[in-house]
Amino acid sequence: MRFAVNEYEELRQDVIRTCLEMNAIGLNQGTAGNVSVRNSDGFLITASGVRYDDMSPEHVVQMDLEGGYLGPVLPSSEWRMHMDIYRSRPEAEAILHVHSPHATALSCLRQDIPAFHYMIGVTGGDTLRCADYASFGTEELSTAMLRAMEGRNATLLANHGMICFASSLRSVLALGVEIEMLCQQFILARQSGTPVILDRDEMADILRRFGSYGKQPEDLGDGEELAFAPPIRRDG
Repeated sequence: MRFAVNEYEELRQDVIRTCLEMNAIGLNQGTAGNVSVRNSDGFLITASGVRYDDMSPEHVVQMDLEGGYLGPVLPSSEWRMHMDIYRSRPEAEAILHVHSPHATALSCLRQDIPAFHYMIGVTGGDTLRCADYASFGTEELSTAMLRAMEGRNATLLANHGMICFASSLRSVLALGVEIEMLCQQFILARQSGTPVILDRDEMADILRRFGSYGKQPEDLGDGEELAFAPPIRRDG
């Protein structure tokens, strides 16, 4: 396969739009952080060291799942984390890694974030784990990340930031925003006192209900129930 910047042009533009939006809403700044999206040839990922305001389609780099890339521009230094998620988690379609303020602050404590709020379940479990520390861009960091993401779709990276995956670029950006907000809320709660942690039984029920959260009745699969008891529909 040869480099062609016009391949996956719409998808490349979607990556750029996601990067610009995450900076505009304060989730990331400068050239820190990176975004990728899966495609039929592997995945597209943001280039190394390019400001998002200056990014054009050739700065969204095509990579395969064996560690190869196309074109004159180097991919993000964290390409390995993205590749390893796509290789090990077939449900991952888009990945976001940022140094957002509150998530990064908590990552420096090297502690898992407990179920102080039921929305911690958006990360796939009853805690937001923090991966063991390893230097950026290394295989050791990717290995630590994968270990922390077992059964999860997100993790903090010790003294670094956070990473998460979802089913689309839009969904992964929303997930990143939710995680950053949870981290901010946890910091505020701890400043005010000792947060009360939801127990495992409550979180197990929350996670079960999250399976259909946001779905309309016609979208439910066999055996699925709505995540909450709906009101009475009056028009039939």
